[in-house]
Amino acid sequence: MKTRFLILGAGFGGLELSTLLSNAFGADADVTLIDKSDAFLFGFSKLDVMFGYATLDALRLPYRNFIKPGVRFLRQTVTAIDPERRRVVTDSDTFEADYLIVALGADYDRAATPGLAEAGNEFYSVAGAESLRDILPTVTRGNIVVGVCAAPFKCPPAPSEAVLLLHDFLTKRGVRQHCHLSIVIPFGRPVPPSPETSDALVTAFAERNITWVPQRRVASYDGARRVVVLDDGSELACDLLMAVPKHRAPAVVEASGLAENGWVPVDPKTLATKFPNVYAVGDIAATGTPKAGVFAEGAAKAVAEALIAEVRGGAKPGAYTGAGSCYIEFGAGRIGRVDVDFFSGPSPTGTYYAPSVALRSEKQAFGSTRRARWFGL
Repeated sequence: MKTRFLILGAGFGGLELSTLLSNAFGADADVTLIDKSDAFLFGFSKLDVMFGYATLDALRLPYRNFIKPGVRFLRQTVTAIDPERRRVVTDSDTFEADYLIVALGADYDRAATPGLAEAGNEFYSVAGAESLRDILPTVTRGNIVVGVCAAPFKCPPAPSEAVLLLHDFLTKRGVRQHCHLSIVIPFGRPVPPSPETSDALVTAFAERNITWVPQRRVASYDGARRVVVLDDGSELACDLLMAVPKHRAPAVVEASGLAENGWVPVDPKTLATKFPNVYAVGDIAATGTPKAGVFAEGAAKAVAEALIAEVRGGAKPGAYTGAGSCYIEFGAGRIGRVDVDFFSGPSPTGTYYAPSVALRSEKQAFGSTRRARWFGL
């Protein structure tokens, strides 16, 4: 009998893991990949949607084009997970597996921040980015706050990118001088593992007259008074809130017994959960690395190597390295990069590469290689 692999979630982790298992076993693979969506979207593409640089239709990568030997993609919603039996129920079927890999990502909890759902805006979901795409062209003056509601959150550089690109957007429209921009992040640095990257971002804020509010988070938004209330009780004038909403594990994961303190605990070197032959990769897993696509992809590679070796009886592969590169939009057409290493040394480190136009081509190549490997484009 074929070994049955069941992968929940078709983001960076699920797509990469399915691809590697298919590459290893070909048509002999028995991989089922389940996701409730019909298309994949790079997280950084939502900034392009929000600022009107590209349409959503142009950026979506339909899963019908994810065609790999031995892999079947099913568009279904997971309704129950039994990690002890490796049994999964969806809105259409029931599945059992020899190996279960949970890669369902993080959900957004707008209701957790009073006033956000009623009067604020967020730019992390596709719907939120599309809503702001329609709002931003109407802004002519006022106080705009890009603020994080809770940590951890996906792609730590994204709030910094958003406020820098917002500066460019308002400048191009000729209204920047009438708008005051603030950024609120619950860290002492915009990118904690890399002081160099953080210093460059804080300098960029200062050069653009953007108020930097570190070690604070958005606790609530009072739309009637037009103020953001921070977690220390202080307030910021705010006519438009662009929030990073609180993240949480999907309810189906919390109900399964996999999650503890909001996320799925794993061995950070192997991504194994406390349940035999059950793994968690990507944003859902508490690995100690950022919640970002490149780290989900790296975790998927580590799990794939382990599973392939176990099925074939090969040598035990190396541990997950917790290393990855993040590209950071600095505005004015320039992109920086930080290479982060979480597990090689006694503490995480980050190597900074200054913003340049050349790194924009590198970021584009990053997307192109994934589109080719996963979707044949």
